[in-house]
Amino acid sequence: MANTTSAKKAVRKIARRTAVNKNRRSRVRTFVRKVEEAIAAGDKTAAESALKAAQPEMMRAATKGAVHKNTASRKVSRLSRRVKALNG
Repeated sequence: MANTTSAKKAVRKIARRTAVNKNRRSRVRTFVRKVEEAIAAGDKTAAESALKAAQPEMMRAATKGAVHKNTASRKVSRLSRRVKALNG
């Protein structure tokens, strides 16, 4: 358990940041799931629009430090490749 005042404050800050990052990652997963579902359904237009919505959300999470920049870029790249492969 934290003893000093500064350590107690650090614990509170970490808890707040963790909650924010958890929320951001959850949002990203939701957007990615929508793209995945559209791909699974074979609906190219829905997949493209879902990807268009998901991409800025993923990059924002990377900018804010919730996920690594390369991770976000990799996920965007793989999703866009799968959407492009759809024949619709």
